[in-house]
Amino acid sequence: MSQTVRIVMAQIDPKVGDIAGNVKLILQTLQTAKSEHKADIVVFPEMTITGYPPEDLLLRDELYLQVNSALEEISNACENIACVVGYPMMDELGERFNMAAWIADGAYQASYIKQNLPNYSVFDEQRYFNAGNQPCVVEYKGVKFGLLICEDIWKVTPAIQSVEAGADVILNLNASPFSAEKHQDRLQTLQRRVDEINKPIIYVNQVGGQDELVFDGGSFAMSADGEVCAQSPEFVSALTPVEIFKQADSIVLMPSLLAPLHDDEPRVYEALKLGLRDYVRKNGFQGVVLGLSGGIDSALTLAIAVDALGADKVKAVMMPFEYTAEISKEDAQAQAQALGVEFESIPIAPMYQAFENALSQTLDDEVGITEENLQARIRGTLLMAISNKTGYMVVATSNKSEVAVGYSTLYGDMVGGFSPLKDVPKTWVYRLAIYRNTLSEVIPERVITRAPSAELRPDQTDQDSLPDYDQLDAIINAYVNEDLSPSQIAQLGYEIDEVKRVIRLIDRSEYKRRQAALGVKISHRAFGRDRRYPVTNGYSES
Repeated sequence: MSQTVRIVMAQIDPKVGDIAGNVKLILQTLQTAKSEHKADIVVFPEMTITGYPPEDLLLRDELYLQVNSALEEISNACENIACVVGYPMMDELGERFNMAAWIADGAYQASYIKQNLPNYSVFDEQRYFNAGNQPCVVEYKGVKFGLLICEDIWKVTPAIQSVEAGADVILNLNASPFSAEKHQDRLQTLQRRVDEINKPIIYVNQVGGQDELVFDGGSFAMSADGEVCAQSPEFVSALTPVEIFKQADSIVLMPSLLAPLHDDEPRVYEALKLGLRDYVRKNGFQGVVLGLSGGIDSALTLAIAVDALGADKVKAVMMPFEYTAEISKEDAQAQAQALGVEFESIPIAPMYQAFENALSQTLDDEVGITEENLQARIRGTLLMAISNKTGYMVVATSNKSEVAVGYSTLYGDMVGGFSPLKDVPKTWVYRLAIYRNTLSEVIPERVITRAPSAELRPDQTDQDSLPDYDQLDAIINAYVNEDLSPSQIAQLGYEIDEVKRVIRLIDRSEYKRRQAALGVKISHRAFGRDRRYPVTNGYSES
């Protein structure tokens, strides 16, 4: 006897802690999946009810009372349909668990406890949860489904347990953050799993921005022979149906929607857009304001902001000084006009003169680091004043290369509530700017081709203080992402003295990074909660 079951992968964007709002989204999704896709089962991401990661919200007892009410409300809505929904649970002993609930025909019928609790990179699940050790297999319309949560699919044991307990298909709930190589890693991992268990896997991922994390979606269904039969789009909410056909002991995933995946530059660009958009939207800001210098970092940041939020929610401010080149003024204004944003120019010479007069006994006639920082801090103060008055959040424009070596001014160009380029190396800034101009030419060509400069002193260029960016980014990647020693990096073809100089700059700048704005994580080793170095330390390597 044959049986067909229609599953909908519910790739949604919950808000951490907004349990009432998330339940409303879940109920709306169930209704749409039922009415538009004729769903039998709707599979939601990991920790759907609270959003992921809830961090120390999990230590609040009241949270679990709200979660329990949410489960009851969802159960009542599940008439003639089933769903799998993620949530946290606390038992009578005060122990907490990362759970998946099987809800069907108006009742909470079964649950699964996550077994593998990640405790690396941005993950701290062992801080909050106890691990499970048992499979959960449920039967619905003649098909047996094994429930797994995120990290469980990266290990073989939970999947094998589910199959040994009778599972025909694995349903895997995920909150898997974006990095540039992550989707390919997921595909390769699931191909190994289906080879080992000879069963299809349906992988449902969260989408949306949460502080520095971006969840890229990209949910997919993989057949037992390793073929992707259904693929959700990346970076957007989506409902993707997957039809399962069972005959005797045979399970077939019918071909379905295969959304195209992004290439390298578009994928990173979409992640930056989504991270900024959700940070602004979920935190209730009216829009964003940024300093537009005529340089490439602020140019790319402005393009991202407009693409993410719309031109009507972005304000650009040029703050020229005597070292600001005329072409910088021209290019900044030209870009603002091309993107249709509100633009204002506020010369800072009068303010700088006032500071110089007040500090006459401290400053001298030579332009050094103090005078450069003073210019940057005046600009930061102006942007914060505009932010306070308008409710627009200041967006910082520093890139990862600058953040790494401290080539930025604390309380100056580092001010802001969010920093989209924080994990984007300078070489990638150029790549993304060139890519964005293929969509429509909004970044003036001179901004891309001219030598980068902070324009804080006469005839300044970045390479007065830093190595060429190709070399700098390679050294940063080797030291920060790969944890190579100075001697190992030198063996890659770089001068040992230059390597040691860059490493000293990186290590000495940790105190700045601790005070920097959040920014989108796009690499597997971003600064912040991903790479945690002590500010005060005496460690060194030869």
